[in-house]
Amino acid sequence: MKKKILFVITKSNWGGVQKYVYDLAVTLPRDQFEVVVTLGGTGEAGATSGLLAERLASAGIRIIFISHFMRDISLMREFKVLGELKRIFKQEKPDVVHLNSSKAGGIGALAGRMVGVPRIVFTSHGLVYDEDVNSFTRLFRWIVTWATFLLAHRVILISKDTYKRARHSPFCKNKISLIYNGISATSLIPRMEARSKLIPTGNADAVWIGTISELTRNKGLPYLIEAAHILKERGHSFELAIMGTEGDERGPLTDLIDKYQLGNQVHLLGFVAHGARLLAAFDIFTLTSVKEGHPYVLLEAAQARCAVVGTHIPGIIDVIDEKTGILVEPKNTSDIAHALEKLLTDGEGRRKLGEALYKKVSERFSIEQMIKETAEIYR
Repeated sequence: MKKKILFVITKSNWGGVQKYVYDLAVTLPRDQFEVVVTLGGTGEAGATSGLLAERLASAGIRIIFISHFMRDISLMREFKVLGELKRIFKQEKPDVVHLNSSKAGGIGALAGRMVGVPRIVFTSHGLVYDEDVNSFTRLFRWIVTWATFLLAHRVILISKDTYKRARHSPFCKNKISLIYNGISATSLIPRMEARSKLIPTGNADAVWIGTISELTRNKGLPYLIEAAHILKERGHSFELAIMGTEGDERGPLTDLIDKYQLGNQVHLLGFVAHGARLLAAFDIFTLTSVKEGHPYVLLEAAQARCAVVGTHIPGIIDVIDEKTGILVEPKNTSDIAHALEKLLTDGEGRRKLGEALYKKVSERFSIEQMIKETAEIYR
């Protein structure tokens, strides 16, 4: 008899968490699992459903939209979401509720317990209290995260560091598992064609640096732009392309680009559909985040055999080491500039790092392994 899996996720724009839900929803064996996805809009109050909903519908996955799900906290809306989730759980009668994102996790776990869902699974896509916030907010987020762990029957962590720390949460050790994100093969667009699609007026013969990062504080993009300023001052020729979902940092990042007169070299491209297919455009891929889960974009950059510069933080260090890329300290502009400068001037070094990363990701981070281990959690 098929198990019914009901995924719950707060936002339906496109990012790492959404890709995780999508990959599980469409790849779980149809002869063993029936899948339904409950989701909110793109983050703002009253927002309509986003790209995740479109792609799930195209794949034949049934979706249930919750209009009150939004990014910012509103007690009235959270109570409405709690009521909606209880109603949905009673109506759908899932065998497993699989919660994703902090807000969906906390409210969904409470709703699941209140109506007696047989199995509640929560995937923590990075510990929310690791974000750069004040001490009071960090403590509050730790308490909420711990409560979510307690309410869930099983908890999945996606990086080794967060897994080890989460297991120290009181009364939670035996319910916590480590399952890495996995990826299937991506059909890449050839380099020169990808470059012409991304930046038609760009210098196709320069060294291209790129990233896929939501325009939020967690992604550390100001430090990357400041590093680009240093490289320009030192006379280096390059193109820097930033793809990613819009966020609160769009304005400050634009101001920083204008301040350093980098408009001809640094390009904020916004969200680019199927951006992973365009990663062959880049010689160097960067991820200068201050907080991550287990970033899919690094796995996608590996398939394009990019040399990677990433920050030394949980999630990134599960993929990148001294043999597969260059690690730098978070928020350290000079470190980032030094690493990029080293790769800008060493084509053979870039090639070796890209090949090593491709080999590691191909061997260790397959979607088949992720599906197998997650399905075991459901049973």
